[in-house]
Amino acid sequence: MGVRKREMAERIKAEKKNLAFAKLNNCPTSPRKMRLVADLVRGKKVEMALAILRFNQKEASRRLEKLLLSAIANWEAKNEDASIEDADLIVKEIRVDGGTMLKRLRPAPQGRAHRIRKRSNHVTLVLGSSSKVNTETTA
Repeated sequence: MGVRKREMAERIKAEKKNLAFAKLNNCPTSPRKMRLVADLVRGKKVEMALAILRFNQKEASRRLEKLLLSAIANWEAKNEDASIEDADLIVKEIRVDGGTMLKRLRPAPQGRAHRIRKRSNHVTLVLGSSSKVNTETTA
């Protein structure tokens, strides 16, 4: 392996150490409904995101709240010596992808049938620290 490639791999590995992932597969909610709730917490601090999800009335918010708590637990397991308050965690990325579809038939008038698609989704949540890099400009 070349020097540049090794340095790049080490840098990516160091960046991933500060991240924590949680994934929810085959959640029986349509991706469109889940994205409405996911957009509310994207980029927010973890404490604020938990408050938003706890007091939102949509069913998808309950599932995302549980997923966020799981991501926090994963971060704590990875960084045992650090505390959440000092880390200043944010919801760095939240992605809602379409999952498998259950296809059903519903009777329709005049002997016809309509297809009913029961959608599901996959949610990936990434937590990261919001460390702001101080860039000094030389004039």
